[in-house]
Amino acid sequence: MNIVEAVLLGAVEGITEFLPVSSTGHLTIVEKVLGFDIEAPDITAFTAIIQSGAVFATVIFLRKDLLRIVAAWFKGLLSADARKEPDWRFAWAVILGSIPIGIVGLVFQDAIETTLRSLWVVAGALIVWSGAMAFADHAATQVRHEDDTTWKDTLIIGVVQCLSLIPGVSRSGATMSAGLLRDFDRVTVTKLSFFLSIPALLGATVLQVHDEAGNIASGVGWVNTLTATVVSFVVGFAAVAWLLKYVAKHSYSIFIFYRVVLGALLMVLLATDTIAAR
Repeated sequence: MNIVEAVLLGAVEGITEFLPVSSTGHLTIVEKVLGFDIEAPDITAFTAIIQSGAVFATVIFLRKDLLRIVAAWFKGLLSADARKEPDWRFAWAVILGSIPIGIVGLVFQDAIETTLRSLWVVAGALIVWSGAMAFADHAATQVRHEDDTTWKDTLIIGVVQCLSLIPGVSRSGATMSAGLLRDFDRVTVTKLSFFLSIPALLGATVLQVHDEAGNIASGVGWVNTLTATVVSFVVGFAAVAWLLKYVAKHSYSIFIFYRVVLGALLMVLLATDTIAAR
């Protein structure tokens, strides 16, 4: 991998991490087009690690909300009155909602990094989950807001988030769809998706750094990995700001259309052997 490829992949990650189009699916496609072995340990680790750049962009962008929620959680540990506040319940809801993907990710880590990396899986997931997104977008009443969030809501959303371990489904697409079916408004489900992404993606980054540091050093290289992470941070910050403004006034239809077109195009390329599945 050269520095230009690292910058390109970092930009792809930053743009797609929080849009409901699957950042892992996009990275897998671009990595394959660039000629990388998409099942190689250093490439799978690189793909997971550079997501942390977009996560830190979210932390910075939502810092006021995060500080408020974290402060409310600590206050609730010490005060019974503080435990009556919505932010205390919301903090616990995010914690509980983050648990399922951690468990499932560890149990199925090998399959996630090998079997599910096939571009046939990516193409199928892009199209199939578009149907789920379309249904959720159409069926949502959007009568509930952030203050209405309970542990049951985020636990359900967190369980659905596990499907995002399949490249092509999209973590944000899964969580947003589940949130809409819980009747939350689009801005709330988008922010919930952001909050749930923080422990999930940072946990994956820490695991990959711990397990694959040697493969990164001897493969794609730490300079390229850190460069891509920084680029994903910068681009991701802009993407987060844009998405929150966009969903306040629009449905997810443009993303659904894009996913179907990309999935269909990828299937044609695979069927004609223009690109290999692995």
